[in-house]
Amino acid sequence: MSMIAPQIFPDAGALGAAFATRLLAQIEEARVAGRRFLLGCPGGRSPRPVYLAMGKLLAERPRSLSHVTLVMMDDYLDSGAQGFEHVPIESHFSCRRFARDEIVGVLNVGLAKADRIPWDQVWFPDPRNPEVYDSRIEDAGGIDVFILASGASDGHIAFNPAGSARDSISRVVPLAEQTRLDNMSTFPDFRTIDEVPSFGVTVGIDTIYRQSKAAVMIVWGEGKREAFSRLAAANAYEPDWPATIVSECRNGEILADRDAAGT
Repeated sequence: MSMIAPQIFPDAGALGAAFATRLLAQIEEARVAGRRFLLGCPGGRSPRPVYLAMGKLLAERPRSLSHVTLVMMDDYLDSGAQGFEHVPIESHFSCRRFARDEIVGVLNVGLAKADRIPWDQVWFPDPRNPEVYDSRIEDAGGIDVFILASGASDGHIAFNPAGSARDSISRVVPLAEQTRLDNMSTFPDFRTIDEVPSFGVTVGIDTIYRQSKAAVMIVWGEGKREAFSRLAAANAYEPDWPATIVSECRNGEILADRDAAGT
């Protein structure tokens, strides 16, 4: 395997606009061909410029997204009497809330009802039977494009912590302290780390690798310089920086801005 040559953009806005334009063209190609389109989506700060740019382009030139399924990567969990369950969707840190408000809400806002992504086409792994998620994705034909993001200081991807096995699949995991600290920045309404849940449900490393037809890592901002350096230097999966799985993915790409690249 060879290292991925990153594509560098002036800033996060330019990165988001360029990728959004290309992604919407691929989505439209699938619609014309009569195919569904599975888009793998993380929550959080990294993909926001892409979702916002997609929403802007769709407002300017509406087109149908009714054939799009969003395959979400993870969510926080509560531990209840019946086992683990998703945190309430109205929680400020709920990944389901993020998907509803900051992905579906942003993409659908300018579209006719028949052209919108329906909520039942937004998938999450089931914390009570997470391994079924991989089979569900495979049965649907795999993820056409998987948008990826890397933890700033430990390289976690979704909720996969440093040390995650290369062959891991969708599962419930205890959240690493560094992941929980990073997510205090993603969800600034957390006041202390004690408020951040200790468990999450996540796609696995092998889920990302095996189920993606293309994988695009988004890295922007000065805070992601270490992440950029690790990702740009990787030519295979490195367990101490799980986001390096992008180097093994089919059609893997790294899109970064100048702040992250240090240029």
